[in-house]
Parts: sequence; structure tokens; C-alpha cells
Amino acid sequence: MNVSEEEERASLVRVGLGRGPNGYDGIEAPWPPQCHYPEFDGFKQNLDDVPSNHVFSAVRDALIGMGLDAENRGSSHWNPLSSLASKGQTIVLKPNFIRHWNPESSRDSKASVESVITHGAIVRAVADFAFLAVGSTGRVVIAEAAQQDCDFEIIRELTGLDQIQAYFRDTHNFELEIIDLRRETVQFKDGVIVSRRPLPGDPKGYRAVDLGSKSFFTNSGLDPNLFRGADYDPGPTSEHHSKGRNAYLLSETVLSADLIINLPKLKTHKKTGVTLALKNMVGINGDKNWLPHHSAGGVAQGGDEFPGSAFLDRARSRLVEMSRSLLGQGKAIGIARRYRKFEIATRGDDFIRSGNWYGNQTTWRMCGDLNRCVYYSDRRGVHLEASSPVRTVLTIIDAIVAGQGNGPLATNNVPLGVVLASTDPIAVDLAAVRLMNFDPNRISKIHEIMRAKELPITQVKRISDVQIGEPKQKKVSSELEVYALTELQSEIHFTPHPGWKGHIENV
Repeated sequence: MNVSEEEERASLVRVGLGRGPNGYDGIEAPWPPQCHYPEFDGFKQNLDDVPSNHVFSAVRDALIGMGLDAENRGSSHWNPLSSLASKGQTIVLKPNFIRHWNPESSRDSKASVESVITHGAIVRAVADFAFLAVGSTGRVVIAEAAQQDCDFEIIRELTGLDQIQAYFRDTHNFELEIIDLRRETVQFKDGVIVSRRPLPGDPKGYRAVDLGSKSFFTNSGLDPNLFRGADYDPGPTSEHHSKGRNAYLLSETVLSADLIINLPKLKTHKKTGVTLALKNMVGINGDKNWLPHHSAGGVAQGGDEFPGSAFLDRARSRLVEMSRSLLGQGKAIGIARRYRKFEIATRGDDFIRSGNWYGNQTTWRMCGDLNRCVYYSDRRGVHLEASSPVRTVLTIIDAIVAGQGNGPLATNNVPLGVVLASTDPIAVDLAAVRLMNFDPNRISKIHEIMRAKELPITQVKRISDVQIGEPKQKKVSSELEVYALTELQSEIHFTPHPGWKGHIENV
């Protein structure tokens, strides 16, 4: 029986597109909108003499483009998140606050932290719509587990989180909560941890979610004994991914939320090619050493640390393993620092190490697992039994200033001027990859997760399943233009991470 054209259109997955400025210049925290919108008639807003924040309108246009609450669009009753969360419920915003600086900025004046982290103007706009949905009796929480060496106080300053928090408290009596999900912060010198400091972490605690045989690591052929995580001791990494176990320690605040709004940055990534929606879920972990990042050794040894079997690469890998062992025992910190300085001085930052290349078969599986945990572990702790996802995640990608090159930490700025939004993580990642002029069929994190049948996290089966919705004009009552993903154009060809050059671009 043929599917009618109308039924086929109904089965398509929508990605909303909002166009904004090609940067964040001229706007200041707490990043208010450039004008009053009718849906905020009940919000007290003082917009006198504020800089024009067209980033806010880009977020708004992306939500319009999704078709949310279409019957009320342009009126004071429009509430785009009302179908995703209700009054009195909890919404968690999950930005990408990976690190508070961009080392590339010392070499390139056009590089900045703006292409590394989600901008505060995006967070503010999303928080407005979140409070519109849950009201004064609801909760809106910003939660993130940044990299171990990130200074979260500087992140708060860079993104204006304290000003945003004060705005909602003073103007609306809304309490915007901010949680650093990390349980520990560390200090690096020459790439080696020299000190550690405990942190309070998630006040609701953490939940161990074991995917067991439903993990992407099942039947992968990878040896758990070779898994390496975020810290020196590989024991916890292998332990939580062996003997039929594939477990992750995740934030209870995030998993107990009624709605998660994922706010990634559009940028390249050394281990998965791109960051985007799927990879951003790494930041809900309570212990990143439960996360396999690569497998030790070259491909010939059963690992994916580096390609080929060159003597120098094998020797370097052995030295890294020896250093890990000693550092895990608190020994040889000085020797390890000297080795790391020598390694960078003789090889540079671009050579392939630690699984930073297109042949990494470990990290994309970890990303897929984390998303399965998020979509199938419910608020009561019952998980992995449902036939369809038990929660909705809305993704809004910050691509106003995107990042290319040595991502995710040392990116070069790309002024793209776009915000993308969807409740389907694969659909929105496909749209982002299209704008980067990369080939999704060459990115395992996308095409392998898209075709997975068990615990599916997407409705997308092929690229033609995705359509783009974009407001035609910059008016409150904008009509929509809807078109195929293949019609989404970008003149910018992003530069991949060095380990991905020639293996991710459209050909």
C-alpha cells in the first residue's frame, strides 16, 4: 500500500532554523531581547536603552520554525514549550561549558572562547521560554559537568549567568538554579594533573545506569581491558564496561527533569568529527572515568589510539601507558610533565594521539550509550524496558559563532549566524553537518546511531526524513517556509580536526 503524500509529510522530522547575527558583539548580560514580544505580555521587562540582541530572535525563530504551538503563533498565548513541559514542572538546560579559554586565541586573533562554549545570550533566551512554560511554581535549572580543569566561576562571568539569575529573581521572583555537576576539579601543568579538589556535585546525587547488552559496545569486538577514560587509572573505565556490564554514572537532577533542553555548540571534535547534540550529553556525568574515550594501542593491536603500526607511535603509546600507571600511583609527575613537553615540542598538537582521529571506534559508542540512557531511563529509576523513549529532549544548537579545526577545545571561529532546534537529535545533527559541508555517512556517531534498531533515539531513517522550517520574515507573526534538508545551503566549508582531514568532508 502506497503512503500518501500527506502521510509522508506527517512522518517527516522538523528542524527549526533561526538566522541571527554573525557574532555576539554589542550585546551585554543579562542579554535581554531587542524588543517586546507578545508572548511575554505577562513578564515585566525593561527594554529601554538595551543593545539589540538579535541572538534572542534567532532562538525564537528556531522555535517558530519547529512549528511549536503553531495555532497561537504571533499572539500573546504563544507558548512554544507548552507541549513539552507544563506549569509547575522542572526543565534542565544543558549547555556546553567545556572550558573557560581557547588556547588557539594566542595564535589567531580571530579565535576565541565564543567558538568553544554555548553563549550566555542563547542560555538567556531559552530560559525565558522555559519559565514561560513552567511558570512561577516550576523550576528551571542550568546543569553542566565541564572538563576537569575548567574554572566554573570564570564560565559564570563569561556567560553572564549571575546576571541572568539576578534578572529572573529581581524582576519575576523566579529562581534560576545553576549546578556544577562535577565532583572534582583538577589543575594541569604541562598536560599532567598536579592537584585535585573535591566539589559538592549534584545535590540530588547520581544514578548508575547499566545498559548491559543494549550498549553500542555489545558485539563491537573492542577489548574492555584496552578502554581508556578521562583519568590515569584505566581500572574504573574497564570495570564498568566488562562482564556484560556497560554502566554510566549520570546526574539525578538531569534524569529527574520533566524536560531536558540540550544547548550544544556547533563545532568540530577530535574523537567524533563533530560535537553537536549527541556529544553534548557527556556533560551530565558524575564520573567521566566511566566513559571510554579510546582503546589503547594501534589498530593492529586491537586499539584505536592511532592508525598504522609505526614504531614511534607504538613506543609513544607504551610510554603513555607507563606514565598512566605511575601517575595513577601518584608517582613520576615531574617525569611525565617533561615527557609531555617533549612530545608537544617534537610532534606538535596536530599529530594523532589518544584516539583523536577518524578511526576512533570507542567514543561514538559511548555517545550513543549516553543518549540511550537519557532517553530510556525514566524519572522513577525504571529504565531500558520501554519500547519508545520515556522523555523528550529539545536540542537548540548555538551556531551564531561556530568552531572549526582543532575542536572541541582549540577551535577557530566561524561566523555562521544560525540557531538550529529539534526534538530529534539525529535530525538536528544532520542539519548542522549539512551547514558544515561534512558528509554524515562518514561520521559514525551519526549514521551508526541513526540505523540502530534497539532503543532507538531518533525517528530519522534516511536524510530525506528531515525537513527545515524557517520563518520567512522578521515579524512577530512570521509565516513559515518549509523545505528539504538537502536544500539547506552553506557557502562555508569547515576545516576538520587534523585527525579527520580528508575523511569527513563532502566529496
